[in-house]
Amino acid sequence: MLKGTALLLLQGCSGLANRTLDYLPPHAHLPSRRAIETAAAVQTDLPKETCVTHEVAPMETVPRLAQMYGVTERELTEANRLKPGEALQPGQKLIIPHPARYKNIVPVYENDRWQYIVIHHTAGKTGKALLVDRIHRERGFDEGLGYHFLVDNGSLGKGDGQLEAAPRWIRQDEGAHCKASNMNVRSIGIGLVGNFNDQKPSAAQMNTLIQLVALLAIHYQIPACNVLGHCMVPGAKTDCPGHRFPWQRFQLSLQQVMPASSMLARS
Repeated sequence: MLKGTALLLLQGCSGLANRTLDYLPPHAHLPSRRAIETAAAVQTDLPKETCVTHEVAPMETVPRLAQMYGVTERELTEANRLKPGEALQPGQKLIIPHPARYKNIVPVYENDRWQYIVIHHTAGKTGKALLVDRIHRERGFDEGLGYHFLVDNGSLGKGDGQLEAAPRWIRQDEGAHCKASNMNVRSIGIGLVGNFNDQKPSAAQMNTLIQLVALLAIHYQIPACNVLGHCMVPGAKTDCPGHRFPWQRFQLSLQQVMPASSMLARS
């Protein structure tokens, strides 16, 4: 039985939080190594009269959405006339009454299978979890969305830098993102919406990616040398995540937020 807890970044997706990380606006200074271990959640206040509409992604639940937006589960169920415990359907539109904040929430589990993190781009200019799930099913992926996480780029109603935790991650299933070197079985797949042969990922996407990778690497004791672009995996024949992905800058930023112990290989 897998036991789950959650880590938070400011802006989106799942579980009961026990550690948090600040979400940094574009061009802000990166947190210190100490901050990655101890930072408290930062809440972005929104006007009290504000209500927003949220499109439900696969396997999202009322408790997760309540955490994401800083509202109570009762407020969500009453605003949307839901029955207690009622399952949400992918694509369902929900009213979020008077959200106090918006956070990326990263569920984590006790699981020793994860030894690598592999970074991808979707190779499309727009996207979100529901769309990529459909595309992957059309490509023959029976379980849909092949990544474990998707970092949105502000298209199709999603936020720039918004994080979506995919069903494969919630279930702790193997991915469908990299067959080479058996990476589907032993690596966490993170996709970023965009075609990075044409343009670079946004600052907000990179911000979220750096913090997400650091959190996962620390929790699962994945050394920085095991954080790879898809094209870097031995045997992979691809240019993913694209020629314009800023890999060197990403690695330098990652080194700043990962403690020295997490830079070492597993014993």
